[in-house]
Amino acid sequence: MLKNLLFDSRAKLSIFKNFRFQKIASMSTKPNKRNSREHELVISSELDNINKVEKFSQKICKETGLSSEQSDNMAIALTELVINAIVHGNNQDKKKKVTLQAVLKEDGVEISIEDEGPGFSPGELPDPTNPQNIWKEHGRGIFLVQNLIDEVNFKQTAEGMKIILTEYLDKKNPKN
Repeated sequence: MLKNLLFDSRAKLSIFKNFRFQKIASMSTKPNKRNSREHELVISSELDNINKVEKFSQKICKETGLSSEQSDNMAIALTELVINAIVHGNNQDKKKKVTLQAVLKEDGVEISIEDEGPGFSPGELPDPTNPQNIWKEHGRGIFLVQNLIDEVNFKQTAEGMKIILTEYLDKKNPKN
């Protein structure tokens, strides 16, 4: 099943890579002044901004030294989570922001995605592998992310929901 999931995720990445938006998004991407190994991207809650997230992902993965497969997985995960943040968290309210923060470390990268929505309880999400959920059109995003990324943590904040992704360089991956 994981093999099919990875194949489907690669197909999804291909679709996202080939789809480009026309509208210019309001955003900022900057290295943190204290540490050039920290980067931030802030976008308004518009789906037109997904291409900015893809570029951010490519830059961070390249600087971190993640493998091609890890970079593809991170791009899929970030795209999925930002779409969820825009649609479900911020209800596509253009006044609300989605913030991505990346910290490049010696052994990998930590990227957080934070929206301004009410949040959710990940433990209450339906299991997409349950037979009654197999044919549903939605509900696989978090499951997909958890199967692509080394560590996924959820945190409710005063501002909204924060999801923290950690991906380790292959040689230091604790799962190996």
